[in-house]
Amino acid sequence: MPSKQTSSVREASFSINEQFGGRILKKEEQVFEQNAWDHVEWDEEHIEYAKQCIEKQKQNPVAEVEKYMEQPASFWDKFYERNEGNFFMNRRWLAQEFPEIMEALKEDAGEKRIIEVGCGAGNTIWPILGANKNPQLTVFGVDYSSKAIDVVKETPAFQESDIVQASVWDLAGSTLPENVEPESCDIVILIFCFSALAPEQWEQSISNITRLLKPGGLVLFRDYGRWDMTQLRAKGNRLLGDNFYIRGDGTRVYFFTNEELENVFGSNFAVLQNGVDKRLLVNRKKKVKMYRCWLQAKFQKKIQS
Repeated sequence: MPSKQTSSVREASFSINEQFGGRILKKEEQVFEQNAWDHVEWDEEHIEYAKQCIEKQKQNPVAEVEKYMEQPASFWDKFYERNEGNFFMNRRWLAQEFPEIMEALKEDAGEKRIIEVGCGAGNTIWPILGANKNPQLTVFGVDYSSKAIDVVKETPAFQESDIVQASVWDLAGSTLPENVEPESCDIVILIFCFSALAPEQWEQSISNITRLLKPGGLVLFRDYGRWDMTQLRAKGNRLLGDNFYIRGDGTRVYFFTNEELENVFGSNFAVLQNGVDKRLLVNRKKKVKMYRCWLQAKFQKKIQS
């Protein structure tokens, strides 16, 4: 199986191009020859299947919606109490998908401030620290789960570093994170974070992100796309609202479209990338196909005249 040396993301409006993800399925009869394929377009059969799944979910929504809306951080606290730092792998693909981060880590990059919102157990922070050569770098990790921040602070890499700060912060709250001044950050990282918010929290969250960033600063975004396998597999009593679900552990997840992302970030941001990563994973032994869909975007805060 060829190694994945290039990005699997393509712009939502682009045609398939082999210069991005290298594992291209050209003939359907070859589908079970590899474990994964990039840039796979959904056929009519899969689209119809997805629609049927969504309609079925609507027949059996969550009965106690308020339970999951009032204190959503408590479910993430329980998650990190169970899993600590062992659930997610370090994101070693950052350099490939977000080279802007690597530019900030260069020795001569100058003063740079990066904040990851929804940092979890630090699986983005640790690769950044490992690659950093910039003596003027500051990294902030924030999460609304206090247990996640405890995990970060207990990690030797955090304790041995003088450039990382970690604190509890609610992206949809009314204040900025501890020790972070308005318009002081060069990069805001949102990786599988925004999907945990309820749609009614988006506006305040974008306002806070705008306040964090310097003019010209970047938002680097990756999250779940509409009709991802995990959305279609959601069982009964999981649907909170349109395309918004609870997992079995009570944590929430929303599945986006590219158009929604552009609308959510609104007029204060220029769209540098708004791409989709559609992959087909296959179980060759059982002859099962599994369609994954993630969105990846880069937004730049406009410099107001």
